[in-house]
Amino acid sequence: PTDLFFFFFEVYLRVSGFLSGALSSWFRNVPHAPQSIVVYRDGVGDGQLQALLDHEVPQLVSYLDAQSTHSIKLTFIVVKKRINTRFFVSNTDGLGNPYPGTVIDMVLTREQWYDFYIVSQSSRTGTVTPTHYNVIYDTICLDPDTVQRLTYKLCHMYYNLPGIIRVPAPCHYAHKLAYLVGQNIHQEPDKSLSDSLYYL
Repeated sequence: PTDLFFFFFEVYLRVSGFLSGALSSWFRNVPHAPQSIVVYRDGVGDGQLQALLDHEVPQLVSYLDAQSTHSIKLTFIVVKKRINTRFFVSNTDGLGNPYPGTVIDMVLTREQWYDFYIVSQSSRTGTVTPTHYNVIYDTICLDPDTVQRLTYKLCHMYYNLPGIIRVPAPCHYAHKLAYLVGQNIHQEPDKSLSDSLYYL
């Protein structure tokens, strides 16, 4: 348990460093600061949401406040794939999978959360698994339809596949990079590679 605590603490301490690298890349291509930033955070269970609000989100907010002369708005969305929830639609053959792009944002969501489910992929065999999204911090104040549409469109943006993936492309890129570093490189990649998708 002690090692686990320090591991998560180390991750929390590095969050602003990740944002710093992303903004450095932004400024190499665009002369002005972004108006808003949307963060998709994967690999977090329901029991860790408060820890994100207590540690990661304040780091990002304070870093953005310190780096820019104007306020950069932030939306922080938690992505959860390992869920037991399944959805079905009634058709002439009985029950079937929902169509790709189906959004569930009422009745089955929690009243105390700003959350929604998206079925982003189709499945010819078996049961399709939705992805659960939870907006835990939001100063951009986009309406739910816009957040859901943005999230679904990002599922189409993965360069290594012509179809739709289950999570927004930035999450899948992060998985690929983490796997490559953890399994093969075992050290921080050279910064000169940061603008390329070498890990695909």
